[in-house]
Amino acid sequence: MSKEENRNTHMIHADGKIGEVQIADEVVAIIAGLAATEVEGVGSMAGNITNELVAKLGMKNLSKGVRVEVLDGSVNVDLALNLEYGYNIPATSAKVQEKVKTAIENMTGLEVADVNIRVAGVNMEKNK
Repeated sequence: MSKEENRNTHMIHADGKIGEVQIADEVVAIIAGLAATEVEGVGSMAGNITNELVAKLGMKNLSKGVRVEVLDGSVNVDLALNLEYGYNIPATSAKVQEKVKTAIENMTGLEVADVNIRVAGVNMEKNK
């Protein structure tokens, strides 16, 4: 069995005439991570020690800090974020939730039930 066959995938389109479209959980996680980092005030995604070591070796993990669960066409997303110092945490989190929900729904057609955010840290460096 190849690695592709072991991935958790979900049917997002089935047409008897042409075929079907399946999407892997990891793809949904990458969409969520990219959407979250586009919001002003989000410094980076927070990951576990394995993800941090992988990043230091130069391999970028686009789903770092994201956990996705897809059940019956409904998506639950958990994000771990590092925010920039000086931004309002509730307002920034609300923007991230809306952006992630919109991105996943527009790109996959799946319904997003929850976007849970854990603020793992605050970046104190001023790069401006």
